[in-house]
Amino acid sequence: MVLDAADLEGLVAEATIILDAAAKPFVAGHRAQSAVAKVGNDFATEVDLAIERQVVQALEAATGIGVHGEEFGGAPIDSHLVWVLDPIDGTFNYAAGLPTAAILLGLLRDGVPVAGLTWLPFTDVRYTAIVEGPLYANGIAQPALKPAALSDSIVGIGTFNVDSRGTFPGHYRMAVMAQLSRRCSRMRMHGSTGIDLAYTGAGVLGGAISFGHHVWDHAAGVALIRAAGGVVTDLTGDDWTPTSRSALAGEPSVHAQILEIVTAVGAPGDH
Repeated sequence: MVLDAADLEGLVAEATIILDAAAKPFVAGHRAQSAVAKVGNDFATEVDLAIERQVVQALEAATGIGVHGEEFGGAPIDSHLVWVLDPIDGTFNYAAGLPTAAILLGLLRDGVPVAGLTWLPFTDVRYTAIVEGPLYANGIAQPALKPAALSDSIVGIGTFNVDSRGTFPGHYRMAVMAQLSRRCSRMRMHGSTGIDLAYTGAGVLGGAISFGHHVWDHAAGVALIRAAGGVVTDLTGDDWTPTSRSALAGEPSVHAQILEIVTAVGAPGDH
């Protein structure tokens, strides 16, 4: 299927109606407790599960495009066209009663994000974009990202345990934070990768680092940032793809400065 800008705008319009409907149970279920234990100390709430079911059914009926969701999987990520859904990004925040949680929906075409929607129901902000841009906030087109200096920028970074292991061990993340803190204006941990990426696309943050690898955390935000004129790679500087193990996003000059810092810190295994 070949999609032009009008087709993508039509799909985003359909998805907007569906996410608006999903925002109602999202708000009503605030402070929902764990229903399904996941890897480590992660979990899903009953609201996660219910919203995913609701959105998947509605999207597939309205658009004819399969959905890959965080909780139930679904259509393969390498499908020609596939929606990628995170029903509640920032589940810990959501269950604790914090407002920093979001619904994330991206559209991939042959692995490339071509549309993104990020809903922040507790602050009543909706970000949308298609690949040609611009980024919209509550339906209002936003200006393209302006050149910025890292020293003037707030940077979002993912939460972690210093003793954690894995692809990016806690001590490596601490080393990145230490060096970044010397160069940027401020760092912020929102506990929601989707919010970090949406805020980067909107110019609220100058950049963001995600040490995670889940495609549903990144797909929507990558589309938003690229539509706004930003850059998203992994921590080695390669373009972000659905199989990337990390994400580094920002206004182009800020992205370059953060990448320089990350490169100087060295390989994760050195820490």
